[in-house]
Amino acid sequence: MTTRAEIKCINKTDRYSAHDRIQNVGGVNPDGTRWKLSQPAAIIGIENGTYSFWTQGGGHVAEVIVATNNGNKYLKTQNDGDQPNNLLSLPECP
Repeated sequence: MTTRAEIKCINKTDRYSAHDRIQNVGGVNPDGTRWKLSQPAAIIGIENGTYSFWTQGGGHVAEVIVATNNGNKYLKTQNDGDQPNNLLSLPECP
């Protein structure tokens, strides 16, 4: 069964390429505890059906997908171009 979760925060790197910009994604569990996954773990989870992620911005829900740039996988929303702007606009995870 796929776990569906809202990404509410990220941890950024100091890199500028789309596939290197996000280090971790995170959110809040139904019981109020926080969760955090590395970008590679989140990608594997999406690809094997363990996880399904979404984020919200400006009142709009955006599905998080795995994209590839020059053979490198990274996370972005369906609404974004090459850069994961919707995810990058989220606050930093603690």
